Parts: sequence; C-alpha cells; structure tokens
Amino acid sequence: MTEGQHWYAVQTQPQSESRAEFNLRRQGFATYLPRYQRTRRHGRKTEIVARPLFPRYLFVGLDLARDRWRSIRSTFGVKDLVFAGEDPALVADEIIDEIRARESEEGFVRLRLPEGVGAGSLVRIIDGLFTDSTGVLERFADERRVTILLDLLGRKTRVVVPVASVGTV
Repeated sequence: MTEGQHWYAVQTQPQSESRAEFNLRRQGFATYLPRYQRTRRHGRKTEIVARPLFPRYLFVGLDLARDRWRSIRSTFGVKDLVFAGEDPALVADEIIDEIRARESEEGFVRLRLPEGVGAGSLVRIIDGLFTDSTGVLERFADERRVTILLDLLGRKTRVVVPVASVGTV
C-alpha cells in the first residue's frame, strides 16, 4: 500500500469473493482476501479447500482523496462498500496486520486458540448460542473445532464450538 491509503471493507455477492477480488485488482485497487484451509468431506472423498475467512467480505486499500472509489460499488462480484455514515468505514491497519501475522507460509490464516490455552484450561465462549458461558476445554475435535465441558443445569455437558468462538476467562 502507498502513503495515504487505508483499508476498507467490501461486501461481495454470495460466493463471489474471488471474482470481486479479481475485478478490483484489474481496476488497479490493492486488495486483501484472507483465506483459511478447511477439510471438506463428501462421500468417501476428503480434500482440503481454501475458504474466505470472512465469507462475503474482502478488504480494499484506498486513498479516499485520490482514488475513484465509487467505481467499486459497480464492480462485478461486489455488492457494496461497508459504510459508516456517508463515507466508507475504515478498517484499522492493526486488524489487517494481526490477520496477516497469523498466515502460514502458503498464505492461509491459521485458526488457533489464544496463547497459553490448551486442554484443561478454563475458557469463555465469546460467540454463538452459549456466549459468555465458561467451561473447561476438553480436547480438539479437529483443526477448526474444540470440545468444551460446560456446566449447564447442574451437570457437565459437552459442546463443540469453532476455535474462533473461544476466549480466555
């Protein structure tokens, strides 16, 4: 990115993140589409596929004073920019830096638990049906999900949640 450019979020059409990214780059915009690897099982076949970290969203680098950013709104694959009032909503550089810091050598974001959290740790669920519930991390169900023992209605209950939904107490 050049001096004066900042990151902004772009909402895409359903399952059109790559198409929107391609068309924005073709217009000369800097883009960032964070992806992670996911294991997909279909029948007896298992394969690893790339998926957007934020489905239906990507980031574009803009200098609002210099760039013709309104053309983004009519780009194939794009639904609209994310706005805060009448201007596109700024995404802090620190957020993009944090996402990029989690990327592997292949360019995929590694989904992981907070530092120091492992089996037996007391954790809090920060997203979903059990938001703000605390429990004990029991095990990793797979690379994207963990099993947590929650105390619900006076008894221990196992729940499986995405790694991204787990925080520290």
